[in-house]
Amino acid sequence: MIPQLKIEDFNYDLPDARIAKYPLSSRDASKLLIYREGKCSDTIFHELPKMLPEGALMVFNDTKVVPARLFFKRSSGAHIEIFCLQPHNPAEYNEAFASTSCCSWECVIGNAKRCKDDLIQYDSDAPELLAINLQARLLERDGQTGIVEFSWEGGASFSEVLDLCGRVPIPPYLNRETESIDLERYQTTYARVRGSVAAPTAGLHFTPETMADIAARGIDIEKVCLHVGAGTFLPVKSSDVSEHPMHREPFVVSRSLLARLAGNSSPLIAVGTTSVRTLESLYYAGACCIEKGAPEDIGQWDPYTREWPYSTQEALGALVDYLDKTGKDSLKLGTRIIIVPGFRFRLVDMMVTNFHQPQSTLLLLISAFVGGDWRTIYDYAMEHGFRFLSYGDSSLLFRR
Repeated sequence: MIPQLKIEDFNYDLPDARIAKYPLSSRDASKLLIYREGKCSDTIFHELPKMLPEGALMVFNDTKVVPARLFFKRSSGAHIEIFCLQPHNPAEYNEAFASTSCCSWECVIGNAKRCKDDLIQYDSDAPELLAINLQARLLERDGQTGIVEFSWEGGASFSEVLDLCGRVPIPPYLNRETESIDLERYQTTYARVRGSVAAPTAGLHFTPETMADIAARGIDIEKVCLHVGAGTFLPVKSSDVSEHPMHREPFVVSRSLLARLAGNSSPLIAVGTTSVRTLESLYYAGACCIEKGAPEDIGQWDPYTREWPYSTQEALGALVDYLDKTGKDSLKLGTRIIIVPGFRFRLVDMMVTNFHQPQSTLLLLISAFVGGDWRTIYDYAMEHGFRFLSYGDSSLLFRR
């Protein structure tokens, strides 16, 4: 049964002064809240490895943020901002980034009413950027979103074009333009696979030294990849959570990690809500594999609409068998899963995460993870001077 929840019940007062507009000078100098068995305490983030159980398995999302904001100008002088969300043609990220003259993307379009179906020119006077001759044409439009075709000269890949012409899409709630510091700090140190338009911000606190300290405690580190979409910025506008649509986000999990998870008995620690959503989606992909012979994208309400009789080991084992039979070394799917109070967690035991916006799907996930006790955590953070949102402080949550 789909949970009946009112988004107003997940609201709190977040003064603008408590939103971290810039990162601290050191990634691991942020504060860390620890929530366990209904009680909160705090320390500094570089102490995190000491808080983790030896022999645990820790999973990170190694997606990489792309400079996906592009600015164009029509011959009339109108300025058009285009925010690339996901590739349309070719639809695979690697192929789209490797394109050398033309590709199309699903985009959010700023000043959309002034964006017609004529060619518009990239807005720059820099000679090296003019030589690329980057242009855009609107192919389809649906409100503020649409399909945009990009074309350019010189043989550079679209990945290189974005690096030259694009800006890092920092969250709108920072209320400022992208600055040079964001090029490094709105990216995890272990980011590898290009494709996200928002950072998995729990990972922004980790330094190579912190990672080494974690490994020194006998904690194994694994990676998944979920490309974070612009849906992460979207507030829940409906009073009833059941009416809020989740956007599809693609993810990749290796066969070796699936096999390990299928036999895992150690505590599983997820870094960030994106890792949680990826890991918990695997159960439903496996259950689908058992019933239909192949996994399918996970729907928003799949976990709630029926009873699922399979064990986690059975579901994950089915995915491993499927990959072996098809000769694939990784599982590539999409998920729209929404995790809200009433969700049954099947894999994740602990989570590292930042502090999220009021009335957001991320706050719903936190509430589900801590048995509804999210206000204890957020009240403590407010009373003890924690910084909120993407560049803010962090928390280590033990599931209730």
